[in-house]
Amino acid sequence: MLPSSPDARRQTPFAASLARSADHAACRAAIRAGSRSFYAASWLLPEAVRRDAYGLYAFCRLSDDAVDGAGARADAVPRLRARLAAAYAGRPADAPADRALAEIVARHAIPEALPAALLEGLAWDAAGRRHPDLSSLVAYAARVAGSVGAMMTLVMGERSPEALARACDLGIAMQLTNVARDVGEDARAGRLYLPETWLREAGIDPDAFLARPEPSPALAAVVTRLLAAADLLYARAESGIAMLPPACRPAVRAAGLIYAEIGRDLARSGLDPVTRRARVPGARKARLLARAVVTPSTRRADRPALPEAAFLVEAVAAMPSAPAMPRPAWWNLGGQVVRVLDLIETLRERERLGGAAPS
Repeated sequence: MLPSSPDARRQTPFAASLARSADHAACRAAIRAGSRSFYAASWLLPEAVRRDAYGLYAFCRLSDDAVDGAGARADAVPRLRARLAAAYAGRPADAPADRALAEIVARHAIPEALPAALLEGLAWDAAGRRHPDLSSLVAYAARVAGSVGAMMTLVMGERSPEALARACDLGIAMQLTNVARDVGEDARAGRLYLPETWLREAGIDPDAFLARPEPSPALAAVVTRLLAAADLLYARAESGIAMLPPACRPAVRAAGLIYAEIGRDLARSGLDPVTRRARVPGARKARLLARAVVTPSTRRADRPALPEAAFLVEAVAAMPSAPAMPRPAWWNLGGQVVRVLDLIETLRERERLGGAAPS
């Protein structure tokens, strides 16, 4: 069942050049400041896809900040829904991310149900919703991350149900990794995302943990279960990468590899997400980027979307496709390897000096 949102069949009128060059630059700055992992992986995308990826990220980032950031307002979600409706009507708010979003959703025929699902997930955050079981957590992850994976797949020019289902798998896996990494930070902010039945089975009272979050073997066991669930979804997502245009595959694989590595760093450090934040150092990130370029894509038997994410795939199927757009039909492996080698050196230098992300 679709979440409460405008009709997914509604076709957005395309207003050419809604976003200015300064808007695209602002969106790029948002991802550079907000997510080094995604920013690094995005450099493997073709330029046109990368620009639209930055625009999507910027709107997602401002939405998350409006609900959960400093100065968040109680009416943040209704205001965001009004901004989303305005963007789909071709009359975006006077902000770089809104203008970019209006252009992107029209160009790629992205149904409004997808970004609306993201806002629904943020509304759950604002309400302090907790999750009794894994299915509830996956339903949340489908909204705040699976929706983004589906939108990115459309930006890359792929609309098949199988590819969209695998993109949702990848987004959900990344969000489960986020939850595992941020247990302590979230608890100190009064938020709890871990499945409460899992906590109780491990002997942890959820309310007591929120009141006084501490690492423990029992908590480590719960985090291990969550990372195992994420790993299953990373594996499921791999077959979808082969369905993307060849020039887009390394970036998507890199994002998955880097996020999965966050879970491995957490495991190597003793599964303590309360007193330490897991991270992927620049040198390791660079090696994963290189691995993403040279790893071949393989297709496996079709699998349906997770039940919690099926509404996203159905929303795309219900909307007419965008006009045919040029797609990269080639993959200049040699040129891409050179670019990755340059990026590796930049990341290593940044790691050594503690400086900024590559520009």
